Amino acid sequence: MKKILFVVLAFTFILLMSTDMDAQCAMCKLNAENASENKDTGIGKGINSGIVYLMGIPYMLLACGAFVFFRHKIFKR
Repeated sequence: MKKILFVVLAFTFILLMSTDMDAQCAMCKLNAENASENKDTGIGKGINSGIVYLMGIPYMLLACGAFVFFRHKIFKR
């Protein structure tokens, strides 16, 4: 019980102490700025689609892992 509480508190502390970071490379930032200035929606949509794609993969892997875990736990009884 103490180990789980320590992990939860450590994780919460790490999340609260995070700093702001710029996560874009110079090329992506330049293309995004130029696309917004020129009203060129093709480049902006491409960058947004890439971000959504990269963001979705970890969530899908986590969901599959949770599904396998709970399915194994339910049918193990």
